Amino acid sequence: MALFMSQFSYDKETWNQLTENPEDRRDAIEPLLESLGCRLVAVYYAFGDYDGVVIFEAPDGVTAAAAVIAAIKPGHVSSVKTTRLLTVDEMQDALAKTRIVAEQTSYDRPGGSG
Repeated sequence: MALFMSQFSYDKETWNQLTENPEDRRDAIEPLLESLGCRLVAVYYAFGDYDGVVIFEAPDGVTAAAAVIAAIKPGHVSSVKTTRLLTVDEMQDALAKTRIVAEQTSYDRPGGSG
């Protein structure tokens, strides 16, 4: 399965609700992901541009998109950014394929070679 990272931010109302009644959101996101054949890997909260991160596995990009859309559909998330993550082994495979393509084709930058 492919690994994805969704960074999210809650809206102000959601933070107010969580402050008044803290809850473990893993209890909500895990069954949602599992219903689509995905697996929750981790949930973290963060300082910075996003309030938190959900890392999950999905069988493909379409399923990952469906999971993210279903998770934000209630309207409590003000922003989300999802990134496909590659393992070190996957990146090694990609680099090997890149080398093969570079040896078999000629693809130059705009304006000429080099």
